[in-house]
Amino acid sequence: MTFSADGRRGDDAVRHDMPMSDARFFNDEPFLGDEGPDLLGREQYAQHAVELLGRVRAQTETGVLALIGPWGSGKSSVLGKVIRLLQRQDDREDWLLAELNPWLYSDLETLTAALFSEVRAALPKGRRWSEVRKTLGGFGQAISPLGKLTALAGLDSEGLIKAFSDRITGDTSASAAKRKAEEALRRAGQPVLVVMDDLDRLTPDELLLVFKLVRLVGHLPNVYYLISFDEQTLLDVLQRSDLVGNSEARAREFLEKIIQVRLDLPAFRERDAAAMSIRALNALLDSHGLSMTPGEERRFSDAYFQHLQERLQTPRAVKRYFGQADATLSSLAGNVDVVDFLIVTFLRTNEPGVYRLLGRHRAELTGTSIDPAQRYSTQQPGERAERWRHRLREAGVAEEHIKGVLNLLALLFPTVQRDLGNGGDTKAAAQRRGIGSADYFDRYMVFGIPDDDLPEAAFDQALAQLTADVPGEEAAELLLRLRDDTHRITRRIEQRRSTGIRLPAAALLKAMADSYGQLTAEPEMMGLVNSGMSLQFLARDLLTDLPPEQRAPVLAAMAATPDGAVLATRTLHRVTNPDNNDSEEVQTAEEWSLQARDAVTEQIAQHLVPTTGRPAEELTESDTDLIWMWRHTHPETLRPWLRQRLNNGWEPLPLLGKLLHPTSRPHRLIDESVLAGLDAMFGLDDLYTRLAPLLQNETSNNPADEHHANILQALREHRPATGQTPPPDSGTTA
Repeated sequence: MTFSADGRRGDDAVRHDMPMSDARFFNDEPFLGDEGPDLLGREQYAQHAVELLGRVRAQTETGVLALIGPWGSGKSSVLGKVIRLLQRQDDREDWLLAELNPWLYSDLETLTAALFSEVRAALPKGRRWSEVRKTLGGFGQAISPLGKLTALAGLDSEGLIKAFSDRITGDTSASAAKRKAEEALRRAGQPVLVVMDDLDRLTPDELLLVFKLVRLVGHLPNVYYLISFDEQTLLDVLQRSDLVGNSEARAREFLEKIIQVRLDLPAFRERDAAAMSIRALNALLDSHGLSMTPGEERRFSDAYFQHLQERLQTPRAVKRYFGQADATLSSLAGNVDVVDFLIVTFLRTNEPGVYRLLGRHRAELTGTSIDPAQRYSTQQPGERAERWRHRLREAGVAEEHIKGVLNLLALLFPTVQRDLGNGGDTKAAAQRRGIGSADYFDRYMVFGIPDDDLPEAAFDQALAQLTADVPGEEAAELLLRLRDDTHRITRRIEQRRSTGIRLPAAALLKAMADSYGQLTAEPEMMGLVNSGMSLQFLARDLLTDLPPEQRAPVLAAMAATPDGAVLATRTLHRVTNPDNNDSEEVQTAEEWSLQARDAVTEQIAQHLVPTTGRPAEELTESDTDLIWMWRHTHPETLRPWLRQRLNNGWEPLPLLGKLLHPTSRPHRLIDESVLAGLDAMFGLDDLYTRLAPLLQNETSNNPADEHHANILQALREHRPATGQTPPPDSGTTA
């Protein structure tokens, strides 16, 4: 960790090495194991309590000690340690122990019966204690209604009748019975400690019953009480009772009459919280076979000091937090960013309204919203930050926690960080598999890998299979998802590439070429990026990763199918024209690229052989894509090939109709880029010459096909750009 055990920031990370079995988050102990270090000094404090009990016993024959501390501060742990220390004593004069849970009893009579039952059960079974057990039972019977006696003595019906008879005929007054019990307890000379925990969780009436029992009925020699509670909560409960009324001063006075000695639990300092959090975090990571990088340690340290520290103020809070993390980490280990996971777990546990808010604003938080108001907000950072504060208030975040929770969101989401005016790196969120990336967001919300996602281990195994050219289920699954989840898969491959991981570039390029014509993923970025473009960008990067001598053979292998030839050509063009992908000029003439152009051109020509015997009207989209691609690889051979077909039966206008797809804006059908492409393919002079009869008179010679008519009109509008002069009888104005 990058914060030290005394709660300060620093690079002197504290790590308490421990076995994996030490990560016990789900018991009620606020410590991670008896074998680990006593980070909070509770063992020492329990020893102090035992010594204090001895001193109290030496000064008074009965008394009430109170262990006081906030909820979750470790009172039950200290009580448990006190009991264990007392149980280890073997001196015959040492303490006898009775534990009483007042939650189980609803009235004074049953509670009284239970007290004497527990005390009797704590007494040794030897003959020395028989009289004490008898007189103590007699006192309990004397003050208990007959209906409650079975709880004390376990009497059957005949025994109950006899007890009733003994009570009305013998010396069974409560005063007499109490005197006998007191004398017996004094003679025995061994103290009994009655332990009662969590008194602050009782109702006002139940609490008054307990205090009445302790102060009056159970005020016996050699019987001592060790009770525990959260003082402020107990005072609040007392103020709801008729005896005290709405007065904290009177409630305190009442407590002072009951309690002789206070044992205030030592404060849970920032140093203690940091030390316990470090140990809990290390145990969590160890139990799941994980570790943190220095960068992850710094990010968690930021989260801890920006907000977690002020919320993890008791051992129970620390334990509960890391217990929740342990409960859901197993299915996500290695598939999410561990720091993002810990922050999201905190929000889910402590701010469930904020956790639900994340799902409602998924698109905005991951930067994938198609709402222009969110993508291009004109609000200033201060206004956008206030919008988030308003959302947090509506989600139920207390005002004093707004700033801290907002800081946590900024650590998770670059979009929130930008709204706060601090910038934000979306690529970094994706790189670490953070919740701020749309590719990984759902993993944090479903506590596992969704069915439409591919776990990281399977993803890496698939890449390994492709590298080794060993078919496997994982590789087959990856290639299938490359078709229907193209954008996410290509981004994940790019993420590994950007970290320097060596990828099976040649195998991936061949697989991408095989999938290129079967892509089903929907466009992204408001429809601007289709799945084919995602493959093209990745293919460009993968090709550049290959040594130059391997590029031409790989491109030739990609071009083995018509669709693969299209991707191979586009990849080659993007690599050799890095500054202007629309350019018709070859900007590099390296040996490998010349070899690649020849190899891909040969494949394209082979794929187009079946078109020779068909009219231009029957060209498929795959055919026309190949013709367009040919102009990028070898226009010098494409022109004579097209002219030969035009001379042997292909009509130029139907051919253009197939090459140029209809658009919703006919006047934009041919722009400068398309015109340059047509020039590379046909030579504009030759094209205009072949179409001259149709271009000369647009009123009498226009074809019935609207798309063909739009093509002719577009060519007329662009004709002056060719340097030609319209014929005198064209009837057009430039």
